[in-house]
Amino acid sequence: MTSLPTSFQVGSASSGQSVRDAIASYRRAQYLVAGSTVASVSDDSDPLDDEEAGFGAIEEEEDIIEAERSPPESSDGFIGQFDWDEDALDTPTTPKAALPFSRKISPSPGPRERNETERTPLLRKTISFTKTPVPRRASANNNEYLAVPHAGPSLRRRSSAASARSMKYNYGGHSTFGQTLFNSIAILLGIGMLSEPLAFAYAGWGMGFFLIAFYGYISCYTAKILAGIILSDVRLRSYADIGRKAFGPRSTLVISILFCLELFAVSVILVTLYADSLNSLLPQYSSNTYKLWGLIVLIPTVFLPLSLLSYTSILGIISTVFVVVVILVDGVSKTESPGSLWSPADTSLGIDNWNHLGIAFGLFMAGFSGHAVIPSLARDMTDPTQFSKMIDWAFVVATFIYGLIGCAGYIMFGNSVSQEISMDLLVTPGYNAVLNQAALWMLVISPLSKFALTTQPLNTAIQILIGIDSPIAAPEELEAKLAEPHRGSRVSFKGTLSVIQRIAVALLSVAVSILVPEFSAAMAFLGSFSAFVLCVIGPVAAKIALERRCGLFDGVLMAVAVVMAAWGTAAAFREA
Repeated sequence: MTSLPTSFQVGSASSGQSVRDAIASYRRAQYLVAGSTVASVSDDSDPLDDEEAGFGAIEEEEDIIEAERSPPESSDGFIGQFDWDEDALDTPTTPKAALPFSRKISPSPGPRERNETERTPLLRKTISFTKTPVPRRASANNNEYLAVPHAGPSLRRRSSAASARSMKYNYGGHSTFGQTLFNSIAILLGIGMLSEPLAFAYAGWGMGFFLIAFYGYISCYTAKILAGIILSDVRLRSYADIGRKAFGPRSTLVISILFCLELFAVSVILVTLYADSLNSLLPQYSSNTYKLWGLIVLIPTVFLPLSLLSYTSILGIISTVFVVVVILVDGVSKTESPGSLWSPADTSLGIDNWNHLGIAFGLFMAGFSGHAVIPSLARDMTDPTQFSKMIDWAFVVATFIYGLIGCAGYIMFGNSVSQEISMDLLVTPGYNAVLNQAALWMLVISPLSKFALTTQPLNTAIQILIGIDSPIAAPEELEAKLAEPHRGSRVSFKGTLSVIQRIAVALLSVAVSILVPEFSAAMAFLGSFSAFVLCVIGPVAAKIALERRCGLFDGVLMAVAVVMAAWGTAAAFREA
């Protein structure tokens, strides 16, 4: 039997450190998710107008490090390593324990004096919109720059003091390939999974398979577009920065509204899921009654710091995996319809209702929303050249799981499947009651715990927009900004207004959930409007604007996305 590598043995200090590193990476991803929204409303100015910060593909050649390339002394070096300013090159770092999925990183040379003002890599790589190229040496006829390994004293630089001052952040990533892959999958998989069987019921087998594969592909394609743009310019830090570069500073307000609308829709869906799940467990009271009672928990949690709330997102991952397992176990364990994988329920091959098809557009697309944080995840990778490979795997896994649950649920319950497949688990005889009750309780606790995490960036963005909070310039700054507990209790006008605003968002989320109780309608709106605009239309439009040309594929994709978004949004409103 093959033994585990000595660098990662179960129960060893190395394995414990690896788990802690993975958890820390996931919590950092939650800060990036929140920070991507907050940063979008923080600056109306155009950061790309500063001539001293000009990093055009041609102009930056004058500031690139001239280095002698020397082969690594050992075979476990890695490509794509950044070169840093000379004074910051040899900053000592604490080596991390090796992860089973991580690359081995050669240690930095010995410590030297460091200039605190120079912390930014001078080298960057211009990266394709669909493929991350292997780094190579800069040339007069190429604007792709080589990330040169450390070359010791032979390094020489010609970077100007002005460009060094213009670069504020350390762009070195912290997450390995495996950590970023886990974070990406965790962000993609969520409550949208529960409505996948209904999406198949509305679209039929033929169109259902086509839509889930098509949306998975185009979402992966546009994620690479965003990563290509963000990694081609060291000044860009967030989705909003890409919008400002492509469309100008006036796009900031539009992006901010879209982000806030998406977060608010998710908060409404969380309230609906919590109440519907609790109603299935305890039908003595209506879902609306449970929504009102939920305010007892929801309102206090909105004042908790993000440093604490980021841990609650781990519960969401556990509940997602647990629900997947329970659905499959239920389907296999029962031999008779309904609710059996061995005896399929009545299903449809084609489309029965064109309005339902529009809702299916949104239900399928809602599962692939998450592009707001894609640029930050790309920046957070220790080796961004591996982003394309990583995001391919992330969308393959997410598409497979969504397809698996959608097909299994549709086979088990057919055209009579509920808006949330979890609601069918308790009312169907022949299942393990204890197992299904545990799954439903997870769907009660998880939305309650994730509500505050979802509304935290929404609240901060609103407070920045109305002028009662200070802005941030990049998603990474949110950790320091929100690490401390909320001090709204301090007697001041802004403090009081902040408390009122947070409570108002919680009340409004519950009110909208009561007015629009259909889980499928809320999910369809989230997918048809927010997901299509932010995940497909926005990235493709940015690519066209920056390249100043529109390819055939991009033009067709843009037209199809606009039609599907309009169709799905109208169908969602009719359903509501």
